[in-house]
Amino acid sequence: MDSPESAEYERRVAARFASFDQDGNGWIDREDFSMAAAALLAEFGTTARCDRGQALYGGAEAMWQGLAGIADVDGDQRVTRQEFVGGALKRLRDRTTGFTEIARPFLHAAFAVADTAGVGTVAVPDCERALRALGVSPRAAADVAVTLDRDGDGRITEPDAVAAFAAYFTTMP
Repeated sequence: MDSPESAEYERRVAARFASFDQDGNGWIDREDFSMAAAALLAEFGTTARCDRGQALYGGAEAMWQGLAGIADVDGDQRVTRQEFVGGALKRLRDRTTGFTEIARPFLHAAFAVADTAGVGTVAVPDCERALRALGVSPRAAADVAVTLDRDGDGRITEPDAVAAFAAYFTTMP
């Protein structure tokens, strides 16, 4: 029988894998990152052809290439759950800075899309919208957005969002 710690670890791995597997087909591929970009653009009424849309798709491609580079061990352009657990999580845990650099172009572009006021920070409700568009449950999206607002001013900074994203994917029990 699995220990409670083992069960918790598996639950967290499954959640992290599912957050990338946007279409739920059992593997992560380039299309999952394109779907995430499209969902975010649609949520904020931003076109794919504008500068912010192009930056988001470029960031999504860069993030896919980075993840595939560390986890797609058989080179089939798909990251299975086994590859994710065996490769990505172990490598990411040891390379938090590397993961941050892989994710930064996408996160920077996503932040620009969600910054509806154009002030360089994202309002807590817009952060919630962005997270929901990316498949996060409404309750979790609300909790995360409030937590990211570290100073309680109703706005989230990009460095705080990037650090939290990296911590989520690189720390496990």
